[in-house]
Amino acid sequence: MKKSIYLPKSSILFILLFFTSIAFSQKLSYTVAIPEPHTHYCEVEIKLEGIKKPYIDFKMPVWTPGSYLVREFAKNVEAEQAKDLAGKSLKVQKVSKNTWRVFLEKTENVIFSYKVYAYEHSVRTSFIDDSHAFLNGGSIFMYPDSYLNLASTVTIQPFKSWQQISTGLPQVGSNKWVRSSENFDILADAPIEVGNHRILEFTLNNIPHYIAMYGEGVDYNANLLVADVKKIAEEAIKVFGENPCKDYTFIVHNTNQGGGGLEHLNSTALIVERQRYDTNGGYFSFLSLVAHEYFHLWNVKRLRPTPLGPFDYDNENYTRQLWIAEGFTDYYDNLIPRRAGFSTPTGFVNAINDLINNHENSPGSKVQALTESSFDAWIKAYRPNENSGNTTISYYGSGARIAAMFDLLILNNSDGEKNLDDLMRYLYQEYYKKLNRPYTEEEFKKAVELIAGEKLDDFFQKYIYGTETIDYNRFLNYAGLKLVVEKDKEVNLGARYEDNGGKIIVKSVRRGTAAYKYGLNVNDEILGIDGKRLSVGLINQHINKKRIGDKISLLIARDGLIKTLEIVLGDNNSNSYQITVVDNPTEKQRRIFNKWIGGNR
Repeated sequence: MKKSIYLPKSSILFILLFFTSIAFSQKLSYTVAIPEPHTHYCEVEIKLEGIKKPYIDFKMPVWTPGSYLVREFAKNVEAEQAKDLAGKSLKVQKVSKNTWRVFLEKTENVIFSYKVYAYEHSVRTSFIDDSHAFLNGGSIFMYPDSYLNLASTVTIQPFKSWQQISTGLPQVGSNKWVRSSENFDILADAPIEVGNHRILEFTLNNIPHYIAMYGEGVDYNANLLVADVKKIAEEAIKVFGENPCKDYTFIVHNTNQGGGGLEHLNSTALIVERQRYDTNGGYFSFLSLVAHEYFHLWNVKRLRPTPLGPFDYDNENYTRQLWIAEGFTDYYDNLIPRRAGFSTPTGFVNAINDLINNHENSPGSKVQALTESSFDAWIKAYRPNENSGNTTISYYGSGARIAAMFDLLILNNSDGEKNLDDLMRYLYQEYYKKLNRPYTEEEFKKAVELIAGEKLDDFFQKYIYGTETIDYNRFLNYAGLKLVVEKDKEVNLGARYEDNGGKIIVKSVRRGTAAYKYGLNVNDEILGIDGKRLSVGLINQHINKKRIGDKISLLIARDGLIKTLEIVLGDNNSNSYQITVVDNPTEKQRRIFNKWIGGNR
């Protein structure tokens, strides 16, 4: 039994005022200067006022949300210094791999400064060169320990000839170089592009959208690109019924090679090969990437599984639900372009076909469950090795496959009145809008059962927590489709090898194949086959002339020793999966199919 404690109203008012005054007594501001971008450095200054303690710790995140790998951003930090507002030096001591302690002595105010080396070009890291600066908050900004919720301002001091800045951080007053952040989570989640990039714009539902296009030597139709990105955004918004952002920014890096994207609260960063705009297939992949990252502004940034926010920046943040956060988004990055008219029904079905083929033909599909692939992203998905294909699956594609089956199930059980959109809207309204918290694994399962109208204990146990093969025909049949499975009967060694400076080196060995069975190892050098010294291409030709059951003699070098392997050839331990139309589909099947490939509009 709890005892009640009586406090006079005057005492309650005093307590509220006391804690309010404490909350508003601290002030935090950042300044980032880029005086010499060709050196790949930026200079960061943190000004923190109103600290009533003997010391303050400044911490650099070890990872960035959306990319599930400890990247140790502190490794790029140097020249740490501290002083009070009068310029007096304060003692700085590093107390952990990513923590610097500043001893305040008798002052309540501190200016802590450091430099960051930024020369890793990806959507997850920061990059500075003589043409631009891409500042990813988690790899640039430290935060004062215990003050993650403290609001701040950020002032950018660009290189003298740079005129543009693009970021999701709101502008302070009329100075575009000064931005604000409600807390560190938002600061870490708002990349900043600085340089002389081109800015394209459109407005959708009274929300301004900006496309920051960085990169020379890229040829694209700006008007068409804006119109097409707008179509993608329109279709994504229809899924959830609203866009919760005040504005949205696409930061697009057009480069010679590379690709990918990273989601943020009201922005995204994309890397696109500049040649992508030249072909229909390349341009579609760009729009699919746009759809994927834009869809994330709901799915994962607001509709999120535990424990993805608030974040622990010192450690891994484990979840078993990336197959939802990323996998369902992966499904929609094909469905949204289809609804927007950028692909055909056949193209969409082929994409689902590819998801099934990729999952079922991965040896890892019999080893790692979807929930495990999510949980182990930190140590497996982002740290692959030569055996990863034998032991892991992708929570992206394998999760998208589940989304497709749920979509068909909901369509069938509702007679075409509902689809996967209804599940996403329900989750968004219930857990983001109403409860304002993440959903649990069990809550997600119950939501699927609610919208689908049936219990799914067996499905989750077998296909999500387990590694059994889905009865695809049950779900595909709802839309008048079927999956035809044929055993791959082509002869195959079962190893991937490549020419490395004139040496043919084995790079991977596929489980269940002849190479795996007879002991061919990664890093073995293939010296000859059946007494012949052959190139990679000629080795393939030699094997293709054989039949399953034929024997070959492989001469290899391993650890400086010469060995001969006698190998009986087999197949590639894979099947061909092909989605086709059933004979004489019913009226309901036709209706479900049309709803599936075109959405509910």
